[in-house]
Amino acid sequence: MRILIAAAGSRGDVAPYTGLGAGLREAGHDVTLATTDAFAPLVREAGLRFRSLPSRPHVPGGVQGRRELMRTAAAFVTELGHGFADAVDPGTDLLLLSTTTAPLGLHVAEAMRIPTIGAYLQPTAPTGDFPPTVMGTHSLGRLGNRIAGRFALRMTDRVYAEAVTALRRRLALPPLRPSGMRRRQERANRPVLHGFSTALVPRPSDWRPGLDVVGPWWPYVAPNVRLSAEVEDFLAAGPRPVFIGFGSMAAGHGERLSELAVRALRRAGLRGIVQAGSAGLAADGDDVLTIGDVPHALLFPRVAAVVHHAGAGTAAAALRAGAPAIAVPVTADQPFWAARLAAIGAATDPIPFASLTAERLADALGRVVRQQTYARAASVAARHMATEDGVGAVLKALG
Repeated sequence: MRILIAAAGSRGDVAPYTGLGAGLREAGHDVTLATTDAFAPLVREAGLRFRSLPSRPHVPGGVQGRRELMRTAAAFVTELGHGFADAVDPGTDLLLLSTTTAPLGLHVAEAMRIPTIGAYLQPTAPTGDFPPTVMGTHSLGRLGNRIAGRFALRMTDRVYAEAVTALRRRLALPPLRPSGMRRRQERANRPVLHGFSTALVPRPSDWRPGLDVVGPWWPYVAPNVRLSAEVEDFLAAGPRPVFIGFGSMAAGHGERLSELAVRALRRAGLRGIVQAGSAGLAADGDDVLTIGDVPHALLFPRVAAVVHHAGAGTAAAALRAGAPAIAVPVTADQPFWAARLAAIGAATDPIPFASLTAERLADALGRVVRQQTYARAASVAARHMATEDGVGAVLKALG
């Protein structure tokens, strides 16, 4: 079967699909991953075909205000829609669509008569169990959570409205609003597989048929990849260190975060591995090592705890390794995942990025490393996650 996976966003929004694609390829399918050019090396390393999608434009000085943010997002997804239409080969047998690409891909699939399956990294369907992932972590009660969930979908529809209109016009399809396509898919019980663990988010009982939680899709790691000699030497030189990294978040805060991380580690009496990431963290000393990109699957089982921004992929990787966490959420769905980690006891209460200090981080580090309840909860979740087979669930859905 010729399968096209479409994903857009940050590294955490794309990397899981390299593992999913590699698993499908190993099962005998011809797999292409369409995403932005920045991730072409990840795609090709996984042995997948690559198709280019437009990148989100850089906004000098940042976007100010919700209205401007909405306008910028709408302009980007319009461009993304046209790029999507160019990327899909008419001979494709199946489209696997991410959360961000589904509102566009469904229209391309209609025009080309290609079946689709949703492959989401976040829960987006309204439920009484919790509020929408992008609207905070405070429960509004079952009815309130469902109402808020429907409101969040309407806000998403607004972002995609212009893009859908332009895309359907290009594809010679009759007019249809994003909400109309969404209702059509719901009535048909269109399958959507969610690539996160039920250890963190059990499947809501009030979801419609066709919505399933199947377990994470892990970023591809080549069999011959190893930790560098520098990292191995540091790990061997003393007690297990703490990992501190913010992924693609916190750009422009590198100097402050670097100083803060070192102060917190030394105040807590711990060694640390600091990942540079987009923020450009950097620290030197016998008790701290700065690294670049390293597969989480290789490093996290070797550390005492993980300080991270609570992106869905990093949160899952730490949990898979049985490593307790300190979550420092920055934006979007990160507060949701941070709260879920704390709820199962595998992390301390989240420290919002805006209120992060060396003192707060040091206190949390002391508790998460020395109180074994956090590590035990993480280990329980890790054993549960080991029973999940996200790739196998997708293969089963293919029939």
